[in-house]
Amino acid sequence: MSASPFILLISGDGIGKEVIAEAEKIIHWLNDHHKTGIHTDTALLGGVAYDATGTPFPKETLEKAQKADAILLGAVGGPKWEALDYSVRPERGLLGIRKELGLFANLRPALCFDALADASTLKREVIAGLDILIVRELTGGLYFGEPKGVETLPNGEKRGFNTLTYTSSEIQRVGRVAFELAQKRGKKLCSIDKANVLESTELWRQEMIALSKDYPDVALSHMYVDNAAMQLVRNPRQFDVIVTENMFGDILSDCAAMLTGSLGMLPSASLGTKGKDGRQPALYEPVHGSAPDIAGQNKANPIATILSLAMLLRYSLDRGDLADLIEKAVTQTLADGYRTGDIMQPGMKQVSTTEMGDALVKAMNDQKQKGKAA
Repeated sequence: MSASPFILLISGDGIGKEVIAEAEKIIHWLNDHHKTGIHTDTALLGGVAYDATGTPFPKETLEKAQKADAILLGAVGGPKWEALDYSVRPERGLLGIRKELGLFANLRPALCFDALADASTLKREVIAGLDILIVRELTGGLYFGEPKGVETLPNGEKRGFNTLTYTSSEIQRVGRVAFELAQKRGKKLCSIDKANVLESTELWRQEMIALSKDYPDVALSHMYVDNAAMQLVRNPRQFDVIVTENMFGDILSDCAAMLTGSLGMLPSASLGTKGKDGRQPALYEPVHGSAPDIAGQNKANPIATILSLAMLLRYSLDRGDLADLIEKAVTQTLADGYRTGDIMQPGMKQVSTTEMGDALVKAMNDQKQKGKAA
């Protein structure tokens, strides 16, 4: 980590402003107690950016993003902007920043905190201790392949079509990210494809097998996507790191997210290619959306955003120790019974967004005091 790392804070729309404010509390605490020297700036993206500048992705935001060591984003979108032309909807800002920074690898952990194991629709004995990391290729596949569109055939019937396409280099770069992450975790990597039907994913499997020779300490396995969906709800703890293409990853990561009991608890990261200077573009954001129905009411759960900050510290600033500190604080706070409305359980203490942030800071202070006593 550099002496003065730069984090760009983008609140975005809806509850984004509220949850980012709680992440800022944690940043200030780290600066005060661990001399991290983190400095921050803010920028507009999404609907609020359109309202202020006429575009969901202002040039100034791109310029700041290109200079940042990492970006922490709240959320984008909302019904207020649904009537806009597709080209200027808030989501175009998110897609635009991903494209401009070359963010090709999406990391989505599915972690079940013990205090929330009973909130899952699966039995505790199936879900307790779950810790999966899904690595999704983010810029290729069916969502971006050409040709695509809707055409009218000579007989007047319409035909819609999309192209699932990948090059070797696209597969290799996301594969290397997944193998390297597996090396730091349980040294198991499951590659998901549909190689028995789709030639493009047969290539995917071939490239993963070829890459595995560079990572002899990682056990590589393969699974068809339909079986993977079944196994996620049958025996999810069999997985450690999963790597897959764009659409499969989109579907499986949402499935895995709900295994944990709440979408409001889960962080994510989108990583680009390291430059010659060693810097790697990266954007971190909670999995949940902008939740306009509760925006401005101090009800939102900030934990997913704060866990996204923990991922930022771990992967972009090389401060796994501080990431561990945040994750332990979340574990302790949940064990102490604090709950926002989305994860409320009988007998627990319901708190606001700001109160949850304060409780997490208190848990970090408690950890620090225990460390001194030891």
